[in-house]
Amino acid sequence: MQFDLDQRTASLSVGELSEFTLGPRDASGAPGGLWRAQLGTHWHNQLRAQTAAENPGAQFEVTVTGQIFHRGWTLTLTGRIDQLIPAAAALVTLREVKTVTRAIPADEAELRAEYPAYVVQIAAYAALCRLSCGAPSGRGFPHDEYPGSRGLDPGLTCGTPLACKPRPSPPNTCAAPLLTLRAELVFVEVASGLSQTVTLASADEALFTARLESVTEFLSLRLRARERLRNLGYRSPFAELRAGQETTGRDLAAALGAHPIVLFEAPTGFGKTGVLLELALGQMRAGRCERLVYLTGKATGQIQVMRTLGDMSGSSGMGVPPMLTGGTPVPRKHQTHGLAARATTQAHAAPAAWLMRPKREHCINGAAPCNCHPDICPHLRDLETRWPRSGLSRFYLIENHPRDLDTLRAAGSDARICPYEISRAALAFNDIWIGDYNYIFSPANRGIFTGQPGYNPARTLLVVDEAHNLPARVADIHTHAFSAGSADAVTMWFHRVRAPGALVNAWAHWAHFLSRLKPSGAHGLATEDDACELVDTLNKHIVGTPLDTEQMPPEIGEILWGVPAFANDLAEFPGLSRLWWSAAAAQLGVTCLDAAQAIGPELRMFGGVVLASATLTPVENFVAACGLDDTEIPNPEIPNPKKIPNSKSQIPKTEISRLGELTRRDTKKLFAKLTSGAGLLALDEARAAAAPAHVRAMTPWRDDAYDVAIDARVDTTFQQRDRHAATTATTVAALAAASTGNGNIAVFFPSYAYAESIKNIIEAELPPGGIFLQPRLPGLAAQNAWVEQSLAQPGALFLVLGSSFSEGIDLLGGRVSHAMVVGPALPEVNAVQRARLAMWAQLGREAAARRVYQIPGIQKVNQALGRLVRAPGQRARILLHCRRFAEESYRELLAPEYRGGRVIATDGELGDWLAG
Repeated sequence: MQFDLDQRTASLSVGELSEFTLGPRDASGAPGGLWRAQLGTHWHNQLRAQTAAENPGAQFEVTVTGQIFHRGWTLTLTGRIDQLIPAAAALVTLREVKTVTRAIPADEAELRAEYPAYVVQIAAYAALCRLSCGAPSGRGFPHDEYPGSRGLDPGLTCGTPLACKPRPSPPNTCAAPLLTLRAELVFVEVASGLSQTVTLASADEALFTARLESVTEFLSLRLRARERLRNLGYRSPFAELRAGQETTGRDLAAALGAHPIVLFEAPTGFGKTGVLLELALGQMRAGRCERLVYLTGKATGQIQVMRTLGDMSGSSGMGVPPMLTGGTPVPRKHQTHGLAARATTQAHAAPAAWLMRPKREHCINGAAPCNCHPDICPHLRDLETRWPRSGLSRFYLIENHPRDLDTLRAAGSDARICPYEISRAALAFNDIWIGDYNYIFSPANRGIFTGQPGYNPARTLLVVDEAHNLPARVADIHTHAFSAGSADAVTMWFHRVRAPGALVNAWAHWAHFLSRLKPSGAHGLATEDDACELVDTLNKHIVGTPLDTEQMPPEIGEILWGVPAFANDLAEFPGLSRLWWSAAAAQLGVTCLDAAQAIGPELRMFGGVVLASATLTPVENFVAACGLDDTEIPNPEIPNPKKIPNSKSQIPKTEISRLGELTRRDTKKLFAKLTSGAGLLALDEARAAAAPAHVRAMTPWRDDAYDVAIDARVDTTFQQRDRHAATTATTVAALAAASTGNGNIAVFFPSYAYAESIKNIIEAELPPGGIFLQPRLPGLAAQNAWVEQSLAQPGALFLVLGSSFSEGIDLLGGRVSHAMVVGPALPEVNAVQRARLAMWAQLGREAAARRVYQIPGIQKVNQALGRLVRAPGQRARILLHCRRFAEESYRELLAPEYRGGRVIATDGELGDWLAG
């Protein structure tokens, strides 16, 4: 749907209108099958041939378009009628053919109740043709008396040869004779081909009017949202600005005004969340965007966004802040009833925000949690029918209604409607969407955001927090794993339900292929080709076979539908670098090595993008990892402009000779433009404007906050760490003895096993002391509780670099006087990393190793150390415990605050540093 709120107009297809709803949609709980579409096409063709034989004057796939004025909105509808049959001199039959899986014939009332969208569709076609050709309804409703249609615009064209015989006519009306229209739905049972005809009745036209009501109500709510944004009121997220914060907001706004994508780098504790929200609210209030999508990969970050929004609105207390429920309450003297009251603009409005949590956290179906099929979960049955009577529209109609997860679950339980469907229904009416990366970058989940009515990425500001994790997260999305064991489980289920033989045979070939795989760091092209062929064949059988999804266990469905998802991934992103390998026998892994091609195009769809993190350096590598190093330069004087690669990036094979791909005339024009100084300058300026801008926050209070030393006495590489383990243990004890305050220190290790080995040495050979080894705890609350408990007594916290304890816990700032990093956290040497090295081999051995190993490893170190100083006045002494930190290739990747430390070569120098 496209709409213009200023002109109060909207354009949509008849199909969109028939399916449009303000509430949730009934779902089958499983992906649709190609078999249904193929059989539907078959029966459509059969009925078309039959109609053509019976009536040579029949027309098929007839385009109809027209405008309808409803509730102050002008709606332009467009569609195609399956069959238009002239039955007599003044009688025309409109016929829509619909295939259904249920048994036919059936009671007409049941068909109308089960397929209301089909009834709306044929009613819409009847209304448009009636208005176009001046035809009465044939059911007691001439077009100027159509229920709920005051102001219907008769100036329509149906696109048919019905406009007919010239005759005098009023302005804006079709010069066609008055016709009587008969509209009918032909339901065809998809399996057998049996059909049943249902004629449109006057009562059915109320469904069409109800759909018009839904569309115009949605548009009115969007108009209310725009007025709310124009009158946003919020306060600064900072009670007092720290040094360096004064200009950050202006710098970001200026960069976003000149560049579509901005990289924002600020250390942990700077207040990135507040700065980003203040920027976004200012952009929305100025009309530069109409929605904010705020993504972060951790629940902690999402919760922090909601809390900061609450602080900016001036809310206090527990639960959902008033600001997060959509705005300030309307004073009683201004309260009225109806939609007009809901559209009332407040002097100081607050944006409506919605935190989209995973489906499993919404689930209230205790018997079969997250088994999302209407026949299994009663909260998913007849959603469209039960929603209007449920009262759950209050979650988006009432602006100050609570919308926290507990409230949603309670409301869903009372109404027996899935709380996740409440969230999906309410999402479209909120100005700020907060959620995980998956809601934009995962093909399986992005529809929750991108499928919302009114969603327009070109009018949306996208903020990605902790963006340094984005390339790895998107690569994980496009990584797939299969095993012979899981395939055998599906085979057994197929035999149990007696699945069609063709599908069973195709799956048996796939299971046999998996069972014969041997451990391999990289399969050859022959194996890859065999797998692709099997997946392609199997995908066709899966989507082309009607399966009893109602009786399919969730674990079987996950394995089965994983094959079409993989096939779609291969088809949609053929250029992604992938490793086909087997970590163990009878297993197949398809690992995405570089997700740049899946990230860059998605980011460039948005009107503005801010990628924020404490560790984006080196920027050029991050830009390349996000697919932003190839810049599209719009140039109307160059036909079909292509991407102009950055000089530092690898030039794709398809981008070889631009001049050779043009005609002679275009080549001359391009040559003339590129050989002029002005032309070259224009291209440089265009590239600079389209390239991402980099804004680094100024934090003078961090300049002297770290006292860093590099311990060159030890080598913590995997081959040498055992030799130096005793020295490492002794150093931990010395650091703990030198600590101040509560006597706590933090020791960061590259792996859990390494931390455990040093802990065992300390407990066995050194005086007893408090060693608190990071446990494997899944929840944030449990992790925070463990940190608080450990900090309550003197001792050393053993943490793993890259884990949630080192990157997601913000409790160490100012509470740990000394910290030690036991070696850079380089990725494990395995088949995947070797494949990445081979992928970047053209850069040279050192450059490839830097990209694959050093940059990710030092990035984890920077992330961990950044959490030790989060505010002015906090200080920490850091010991980088490995001689590799003294090497220039490692040191230059450290954040500037950690680079200038002294190098310690002896035990005496360590003692002097600790005593200093």
